Amino acid sequence: LKAAVSPSARSSASRPRAPAPGGEQTAEMQEQELELQAVIGFKGNVPQGLVLHPDQEHLIFPLGCTVVLRNLVKKTQSFLQGHDNQVNCITVSKSGRLLASGQKTFMGFPADIIIWDFAARQEMHRLCLHKVAVTSLSFSPDETYLATLGGQDDNSLVVWEVDKGTAVCGTPAATDTAHCVQFFNHTEFSLVTGGNYHVIVWQFDLANKKLRPTQVNLGQQKRVTTNVLIDHNDEFCYCGTTTGDILQVALERGLFKQCVPKKCFSLGVTCQSLLPDGDIIAGTGDGTIARISPSAMKVKDQCQVLGGVTSVTLTSDGSHFFCGTTLSNIYWADSSTLTAELRNTCHHERINDVSFPSGYSEVFATCSITDIRVWNATTRQELLRIQVPNMECYCMDFMRDGKSIVSGWSDGKIRAFLPQSGKLLYAINDAHKNGVTAMATSSDCGRIVSGGMEGEVRVWRIGQQTQTMDASLKEHRNRVWCIKIRADDSQAVSASADGSCIIWDLSTKTRSLCLFESTLFKSIVYHPDESQLLTTGSDRKIGYWDTFDGQAIRMLEGSDEGELTTLSISQSGSHYVSGGEERLLKLWDYDEGVCKAIGVGHSGAITAAAISPDQTFIVSAGAEGAIMIWTVPPEIVDKCHEPVG
Repeated sequence: LKAAVSPSARSSASRPRAPAPGGEQTAEMQEQELELQAVIGFKGNVPQGLVLHPDQEHLIFPLGCTVVLRNLVKKTQSFLQGHDNQVNCITVSKSGRLLASGQKTFMGFPADIIIWDFAARQEMHRLCLHKVAVTSLSFSPDETYLATLGGQDDNSLVVWEVDKGTAVCGTPAATDTAHCVQFFNHTEFSLVTGGNYHVIVWQFDLANKKLRPTQVNLGQQKRVTTNVLIDHNDEFCYCGTTTGDILQVALERGLFKQCVPKKCFSLGVTCQSLLPDGDIIAGTGDGTIARISPSAMKVKDQCQVLGGVTSVTLTSDGSHFFCGTTLSNIYWADSSTLTAELRNTCHHERINDVSFPSGYSEVFATCSITDIRVWNATTRQELLRIQVPNMECYCMDFMRDGKSIVSGWSDGKIRAFLPQSGKLLYAINDAHKNGVTAMATSSDCGRIVSGGMEGEVRVWRIGQQTQTMDASLKEHRNRVWCIKIRADDSQAVSASADGSCIIWDLSTKTRSLCLFESTLFKSIVYHPDESQLLTTGSDRKIGYWDTFDGQAIRMLEGSDEGELTTLSISQSGSHYVSGGEERLLKLWDYDEGVCKAIGVGHSGAITAAAISPDQTFIVSAGAEGAIMIWTVPPEIVDKCHEPVG
């Protein structure tokens, strides 16, 4: 196919024949699963979502549909995949042998809980009873039972037998929404739930398979309890509230004792952990971590971190703890002095673009709302962060010589930064009205072609000290989503939401060809021999087009549900990847038009994907802020290195 004489000859040679009946099924059978090599991300808004395993080596947290097990000593990652939607809560048993995770789903659908064997990294049981969401989980002290709490649409409390994976009994948790459940520390048959204006102590009657509630008398206190903590002797329960105080409740009689502190924390007490000496480490919604003495009922010490604290997890001796925040930061802190140091950070909002420097796979850059970050691909550490407050970065690219990172922003400016220091090199003001949405750089580093929210395509000449506009081409009537330049810089192609892709002649600054389709084009790439174009968009199809006469050669069904937003093609043109609202990353064979492998892991729409210049891995980024690194199967890597044509 690739040895076709001319572009037009190639287009006729590539025209697909009608698939044989059942052809779809054989394609389905050939799909393998892409291996997830690493993730950069942490979903900070899952309550108590960051857990230090009792072996003191693994940090466990949910990221989208995946549960990530990060080995702190060996710096490796492994993944538990089995959920089909966002993981909403996780818990680890006392010995660390078992791990349970619950998910949320859509209205009317059942939400699964999975019990995992931690050592084998395998699913033991899938528990299916709750509807819409699971909000809280708790293992009993001897790991015989698991208590689960449904979300506000379900609101039922169920106790399961762990070994058999069967439900023992269940009951509505309360008349109002319940938020958290916790077993006592020394008995299998008592537990506490907290929620809107109630705290209930439950006695689990195994013989009659009943849960018997005792409502705690809170007196005049009207509180929404979001987390509960039980002291070492099962004497008192401490309830963290959205009001910003902690209620002390005597468990034996179910009586409210007192609340602390007198001056409430702002944005509520979001999580708590109990130190061996009986003190409480509490995290709050405004980013304060406080050490509270329950006997004196006063705050001993406090410190501030970035983002609302959602989880605090102690080491076994209680001397240090990890803390996770809503801004996706993970801190390591000393329990006695409360000094917190930042250990991990990542994007906490939608990522818009991913880019590699030309021919270099060791680093890559991602852009999100308010910032651009440069990452080391092997250690997965953040090397550089470039922040522009209150602006969104829509697109970015490395100049071919690697001397600058150019980016397009929502305020209509093109900004170029130095890749090592992150300093602003130059800014082109008013490059586009309402935002710069797409850009590409020429191979001689002398020109930038940019696209805007209003549909104009502009060519900028970049000199040593000056940046001037060479041409403004206004034919698109809607947002330009993607721009690519030919290897010899003679032409550029732009894809727009108005249903057209235009090939521009960059020497005469005129339109040379136009492709039309009733879709919002989202992404476009040249095949490396530049005789064909690949497009994708809101009609879920991947289109092959001839660059010689603009004819459509073939159309593939790229997705079963939701639009496709991103494409990236290999060096030889033998394979390409696509991603979109289906949340699946698909690796396709170019000539066969068959999906060869699928990557499952994102919980938001995939917004950008790029095959690394050395062809060994793929980086994908999602609307949930996760960056996932996938290994390309070895047999495909060899094909990707073959010479073009």
